[in-house]
Amino acid sequence: MSDQLTVILGGIFLALDLAIRIAALIIVPRGRKPTAAMAWLLAIFLIPYVGIILFLLIGNARLPKKRRERQAELNRMITARASQLDLAGDRSSWPDWFASLTHQNQELGALPAVGGNTALLIDDYRGGIDAMAAEIDAAARFVHVEFYIVSFDNTTRGFFAAMERAVQRGVSVRLLADYVASRRTAGQEETFAELTRIGVQWSWMLPVRPLKGEYSRPDLRNHRKLVVVDGLVGFVGSQNLIDRSYNSKKNIERGLQWQELMSRVTGPIVSAVNVVFLSDWYVETGELLGDEELVPATAVAADNSPDALVCQIVPSGPGYEDENNLRQFLTLVTSAQRKVIITSPYFVPDEAMMYAITSACARGLDVQLFVSEIGDQGSVWHAQRSYYDSLLRAGVQIWLYPAPFILHSKHLSIDEDVAVIGSSNMDIRSFALNAEVTMLVRGEAFVAQMRAVEQRYRDAGRRLTREEWQKEPASATFLDGVARLTSALQ
Repeated sequence: MSDQLTVILGGIFLALDLAIRIAALIIVPRGRKPTAAMAWLLAIFLIPYVGIILFLLIGNARLPKKRRERQAELNRMITARASQLDLAGDRSSWPDWFASLTHQNQELGALPAVGGNTALLIDDYRGGIDAMAAEIDAAARFVHVEFYIVSFDNTTRGFFAAMERAVQRGVSVRLLADYVASRRTAGQEETFAELTRIGVQWSWMLPVRPLKGEYSRPDLRNHRKLVVVDGLVGFVGSQNLIDRSYNSKKNIERGLQWQELMSRVTGPIVSAVNVVFLSDWYVETGELLGDEELVPATAVAADNSPDALVCQIVPSGPGYEDENNLRQFLTLVTSAQRKVIITSPYFVPDEAMMYAITSACARGLDVQLFVSEIGDQGSVWHAQRSYYDSLLRAGVQIWLYPAPFILHSKHLSIDEDVAVIGSSNMDIRSFALNAEVTMLVRGEAFVAQMRAVEQRYRDAGRRLTREEWQKEPASATFLDGVARLTSALQ
């Protein structure tokens, strides 16, 4: 009898295993890139029960329906308003490809390109936080703050004090923070108790609280970083509101320090930065803020100097149907005629981006990549390294920013007059899983600032040669390959 039971149970097990594999072949490839589908299928085939559980937990890269509907509603409202004005200035000097790119960005992200802007790059960590605090001290109407990570510590104490003074003056101060990223940061209870104490209106972004009916895939995060003051001054870039060590015990033990790049912007583009905050506030709280917090672009003074910039804000993430930032990056790289310079702390491109970058080399362009010499996230760092050999063989110059710094800046420049800065890494996570925001800029004055920043990276770091890379031990390249395979699970 026991033998019969063993045979029956074995048959059931085999049938269940076969059913899982067949179902996976039908379900997994739908709507996924081949690389992602193959990675999931491999996981399910090799570890079927663990693989299927992981797929059920994190296999859906879409936000809950209610959130997507709110984002779609806002996009319709933004599109209707944008269709009634044209603040882009003289388009006759634009290359055809740039005009097409701004059209694409507006189709996907709803926000138009506008002229008459200024932008100042800030690559001093403490200086960036102090500059934002100084603008908050000048606020008369409202302050909007949105960061992936928010922490009340010795570095950010002045920023919090500026928010408190603003509240005391009667200024409306609102803050959004990513739930998972900020909750896992040291001292998070003190941080949000302080926000409550000083009177800031704050809310979590993408909370994971299933007992309260708030749940989405836990690794879908809001990675945006921005500040808007009175609708007249804005900040966008890579920097979080936290100490340069990220207050992590392991970071402090290793002496790690983050290197960032922020941009202070003025002009009509600040209205678009503000719209991103207002959209996220509505999605998270259900509150659609009124005219007091919505400053139209037409009400913001434009810069009429020869160095005035054309800018466009491009939001992206799982709340959108398309990978807005990836499409923008691809268009920029494929449109470049002389130079492509990429800075990304987490460089894990998809197949299309790798083809675009290596094809730029084949076209004879100067292609450079700035990354950190060391990594703070082991799996991502190894996945990134797996691309170095192909990049070096194609002719990409890889520059390594030295330890103990983590080069966390995120920007891309092409030729001498177009660049992008923002929160988006050049990796699969930023393309598909994170809510990001980038700013497209056309203007030689701005790119000249970025070229100066890039030169400081070169002066501080060193260039990786193919000869050096070929000496990497086999054990390291094995880990690189495994990490590259798992990075496609999305």
